[in-house]
Amino acid sequence: MNEKRLLLILATVQFCHIIDFMIIMPLGKTIMQAFDITPGQFAWVVSAYALAAFAGNLVSTVVIDRFDRRTALLFLFTCFTAGTLACAFAPTYGFLLAARFGTGLFGGTLGALVLAIVGDVIPLARRASAMGWVMTAFSAASVVGVPAGIWIAAEYSWHAPFYATAALAAIFVTVAFFFVPPMRGHLRRETVVADEALDEVSREPEAQLLQPRSVGSKIAAPFRAIFSNPNQRAALLFTLTLMLGHFTIIPFIAPYMQINVGFADKQVSLIYLIGGGLTVVLLPLFGRLADRFGRMQVFTASSFLALFSIYALTNLDTNSIPVALLVTSSFFVVASGRNVPATTMVTSVVRPENRGGFMSIRQSVNEMALFFSSVVAGFIITEGPDGKLQHYELLGYFTIVMSVVAVYTASRIRAVA
Repeated sequence: MNEKRLLLILATVQFCHIIDFMIIMPLGKTIMQAFDITPGQFAWVVSAYALAAFAGNLVSTVVIDRFDRRTALLFLFTCFTAGTLACAFAPTYGFLLAARFGTGLFGGTLGALVLAIVGDVIPLARRASAMGWVMTAFSAASVVGVPAGIWIAAEYSWHAPFYATAALAAIFVTVAFFFVPPMRGHLRRETVVADEALDEVSREPEAQLLQPRSVGSKIAAPFRAIFSNPNQRAALLFTLTLMLGHFTIIPFIAPYMQINVGFADKQVSLIYLIGGGLTVVLLPLFGRLADRFGRMQVFTASSFLALFSIYALTNLDTNSIPVALLVTSSFFVVASGRNVPATTMVTSVVRPENRGGFMSIRQSVNEMALFFSSVVAGFIITEGPDGKLQHYELLGYFTIVMSVVAVYTASRIRAVA
């Protein structure tokens, strides 16, 4: 198997579904005008993707590990592409809402599957480096995809970015069809585990063997396996606390820079261009450092540095654009960099035969944390008499506390595969 080619394809898969998720937000004003909808109705368009991703990952927890990873990847990627194209064609608000839900149903699950494939294919000793390359897709989306989508929408219409994303996804669906090999190793291991379990069960009384397992019992089995495992529970708690220690301040970075610091509308793009560009270059370095010096060590060090960046960002009091960009870029680098060893640690708590299901429920926890962090931010941030945002520093303190808790929860994780 050509690992570099596979990682490149997986990174492009991530790039496509991240672009699709992110591009809807800067198009909000245009879409509200096009469909004559309220901000509250537009919020449902944004939320529909995350809600569908949450539901899709819960379903995939039960079934995803029963299929060849290649088959699952092609199916989800094809359905995601169709959903994105449906968004471009949307003639009404209701149609767009349904199309966003359908796209999220497959796109969110696709992200979990990509991480599961990396965990299956790349040995733990080299996995952090591989994660670093695949996770640059988020940075590339910030640097290239979102600005390009905004420009395309301005030049043509709000439909155009979705046409472009669907076309790009269709190209890489074709590439994946020809160049992604079958990946059935987790199925073979599952068969071995099942045979061992059958040998154990064969020693039970015959009457007990004849009792059929209900459908509900079969569906609940993956969830019981995950939540009865202390190591996997710790990994899910780690995922939750890390997301709260990362995403809670992100939605208000751009508004804070515009309203409190004085960024012009066009200057906001510099935050993503510079910060995203630096992470594209440096995320693979975080991966190599984690493989060389240890995942927990690099995560702890980068989290420690992130505390200073979070404090500086949420207590920023300057009119200097260069100073503000230095602060935002430092946050992009260290906060995103710690996610590389973090994700590698999470993939290591479960064996390949169950990794797809676990990563799906982990993705659901991610979506839940995204929702909860937005709720927390909405309660804390207020508008002052002068029109400036207030209490961003309190949001920063909450994020710092969650980051410290995340380091503690990370220390409870043990690698098994």
